Amino acid sequence: MTIQPLDQLRILVPESRELDLFAGMLEKKGATTYRCPLVQILDLQDSGDAEAWIEQLVAGAFRDIIWMTGDGLQRLVGIAEKVGRRDAVINSLKQCRAITRGPKPARALRELGLPKPWLAAPEPTSQGVLQSLTTEDLAGRPLGLQLYPGEGGLPLLEGLRARGANVFTVTPYRYASDSETTEVVKAIQLLAGGQLDMIAFTSSAQLTRLLSVAKAAGLHDELIQAINNMPVAAIGPVVEVMLQELGVRTILRPDSHFHLKPLVNVIVEAWLTTHAEDLR
Repeated sequence: MTIQPLDQLRILVPESRELDLFAGMLEKKGATTYRCPLVQILDLQDSGDAEAWIEQLVAGAFRDIIWMTGDGLQRLVGIAEKVGRRDAVINSLKQCRAITRGPKPARALRELGLPKPWLAAPEPTSQGVLQSLTTEDLAGRPLGLQLYPGEGGLPLLEGLRARGANVFTVTPYRYASDSETTEVVKAIQLLAGGQLDMIAFTSSAQLTRLLSVAKAAGLHDELIQAINNMPVAAIGPVVEVMLQELGVRTILRPDSHFHLKPLVNVIVEAWLTTHAEDLR
């Protein structure tokens, strides 16, 4: 029987939109995955504010748009399509300077046939976006800003306003995370019981949700102890900083290119390094 590089690895995959893709990549290399969707992205229940933002875009209210997530761009175009404004939105976006926080919104632009980003943040964080605009005079400038649910984008919004920008915000989707609480608790129990070897995060929202459920279930200390004693794979500096603040000692991350394939490669390298003898 052929030995795969991730044989014997038991890994928790708390991915949502790309759960099957990510888990499948790991399973092809021999891993046993425990799938636990922590954050589900859903359409807005009331898209009125997003539709108003779309009308501002079409009317030429701003020429610069900061895209925080690929889902945000895709969901916004989906809303535009529902109200018969897709073509108008696409044409308007072609006239706007796109500023991207990371690779996912850049990919979404490409998939929609839109021009590549005018400016990409040097690192996929709010501070990275602000840094990319260091030489720009933002006083009085009208800027479109796509946010995601929660407060993660507030530092960027505050930073832009502090420099005098007139910011038009839109949040084109919502999170629905409460429906899977039982599965999340079960995953935490597996981690605490030593039945899993690793966990992988692809967004800070996943870690926030895991900690919230653990606290509500009285398992916070057990969760922290578990993740402090295992390798934790992570994409992006935001979730990495959160893990460091929790005391996680072994964080596996790609040096660059915050995509699933580089993350899988890092996981393979780490597993082979510590389990080479077992896999012979």
